[in-house]
Amino acid sequence: MAAQDAVGSAREALTTLAATVLRIRQEYGDTIGVRRLTSDVDRLAEALDHLGDPRPGHRAGVSADEIVVIPDDPYDESMWQDAQSETQHAQ
Repeated sequence: MAAQDAVGSAREALTTLAATVLRIRQEYGDTIGVRRLTSDVDRLAEALDHLGDPRPGHRAGVSADEIVVIPDDPYDESMWQDAQSETQHAQ
């Protein structure tokens, strides 16, 4: 997903959230919780406005050849045979 697509999706979600908070305000009235929600929506909108362009050279994701798969198999216990534990006051 391109950066502009992601920002556009975030703006759409924020617009939906703002409309929902408005409905909550109509239902609950002007409470501290509603004020905080409204403030949070305003803060998120401001953050999106100040986001700017992605950093030069920033890669959006990891390529498949950079992914290292770590198996879920248990470790070979012999690997720890000569190891000293901190609980054994190793020096």
